[in-house]
Amino acid sequence: MEEVRFEEMGLLPEIVKAVKSMGFEEASPIQAKAIPVMRTGKDMIGQAQTGTGKTAAFGIPLLEKIDPKERKLQAIVLCPTRELAIQVAEEIRSLAKYMHGIKVLPIYGGQEIVTQIRSLKSGAQLVIGTPGRVMDHMRRKTIKMEDVHTVVLDEADEMLNMGFREDIETILEGVPEERQTVLFSATMPRAILDITKKFQKKAELIKVTKKELTVPNIEQFYYEVRPKNKEEVLSRLLDIYTPKLSVIFCNTKKQVDILVNGLLGRGYFAAGLHGDMKQVQRDRVMQGFRSGKTDILVATDVAARGIDVEEVEAVFNYDLPQDDEYYVHRIGRTGRAGREGRAFSFVSGKEAYKLKEIQRYCKTKIYAQKVPSLNDVASTKMENILDEIDHLIETEDLTKYLLAIENKVNVSDYTVMDMAAAFLKFTSGQNEISPEEMEFGDTGAEEAGMIRLFINIGRKNKAKPGDIVGAIAGESGIPGKVIGSIDMYDKYTFVEVPKEYAREVLNAMAHTKIKGKSIAVEPANQK
Repeated sequence: MEEVRFEEMGLLPEIVKAVKSMGFEEASPIQAKAIPVMRTGKDMIGQAQTGTGKTAAFGIPLLEKIDPKERKLQAIVLCPTRELAIQVAEEIRSLAKYMHGIKVLPIYGGQEIVTQIRSLKSGAQLVIGTPGRVMDHMRRKTIKMEDVHTVVLDEADEMLNMGFREDIETILEGVPEERQTVLFSATMPRAILDITKKFQKKAELIKVTKKELTVPNIEQFYYEVRPKNKEEVLSRLLDIYTPKLSVIFCNTKKQVDILVNGLLGRGYFAAGLHGDMKQVQRDRVMQGFRSGKTDILVATDVAARGIDVEEVEAVFNYDLPQDDEYYVHRIGRTGRAGREGRAFSFVSGKEAYKLKEIQRYCKTKIYAQKVPSLNDVASTKMENILDEIDHLIETEDLTKYLLAIENKVNVSDYTVMDMAAAFLKFTSGQNEISPEEMEFGDTGAEEAGMIRLFINIGRKNKAKPGDIVGAIAGESGIPGKVIGSIDMYDKYTFVEVPKEYAREVLNAMAHTKIKGKSIAVEPANQK
């Protein structure tokens, strides 16, 4: 389906202005299909999942139909949960930002009903509510339905799953028959079809196919990383993949600020974007990002809405998003205009379950990757430099540089190969990597100068930390006090030992028993 710009849809100028200020230019597939149908006044069924832009798909035509001069209730949206009701109300308010006289009111259980009654009496043209609380107001006659011309059921299948069928039917029976009934649902179970048959007239089905929901050009990976190691791992990935532009998502404004400062301290060109910043600052940051002066943008979800920069080659979920639908929004920032993109997610501890939920929701595969070691980074940097050198040799006149090297070689004991190697080290900016790092790679040790070892014995074998320390010290001869942190689980244990003793400990523990069990010891994170 071709992209449709909002100004091409013949919408009210106030709505086009609001949509643009929210950062959107083109309509999503469900918006492009649903808005024209809803504007005709027909009953409609929209089959679309969360995260496809369906709120604006029904919110825009709703706002166009409301008469701001009339203070009576004219439209009602039913949602399964208070959270969704609040979210939908906020989005519709944003769409109505430049429309004067329209009052949008969310009503839900858990909030003082007296407050809601007061707000209703002052006049609200659009109510977004949960079925139970809407029923309550109908019984109290604090919601009067005689002027309602549009009813929207948002996430109808979820409302039915939660047992709201009778409430929904009672509400629909209380609304004038001459109305538009619009229903949005991710799935089409029998109960939904029964409701459409009973309460809709010749409803038109609008469907967003799975193809329009997927992001085929994006490679998706995840890394198991402890929170305190995230910044280091992020730096390694930036060095290895060298994306032209990248967006890094954090869940809080505070984390955005911390990470930007950390990246600037490491020599990267990074800038932050979050809700506490003034519009002028945000515009300046985005201008710097679009022009390439800043190549890393660190942002929260809300601030990142509307980032539409074609050259973004990588997206990093520094923090996993709290809502599955945000994952789709985030990774959609890369892979634009037919380009390939990469998405990297950092996962720690129980977040592995959250990642599985995201994969189910997106119907996509996110592949596990090993954290790159410093040696991997060094090798990649050198390969990149050597590629650049190939290009220079083929395209540039290097005569004066050749003369300079010849002069240096003539007056010293160096060979041309020595000079080339020194230049490569100097250009790659790498410190010498220890033999232990070369041998073991990154084992995920918490403490600098340590190697983390995996031992296949744990609490269920009745082992205690003291047994581990005793076996290592007894077999290898290293002092027990130099052994670092020990993390013991049911069936295995991680222990940290100084790098200089790591090989010694591995050799000594090769044929050792702990609690009568023959054990295997190996560097952690090695595959």
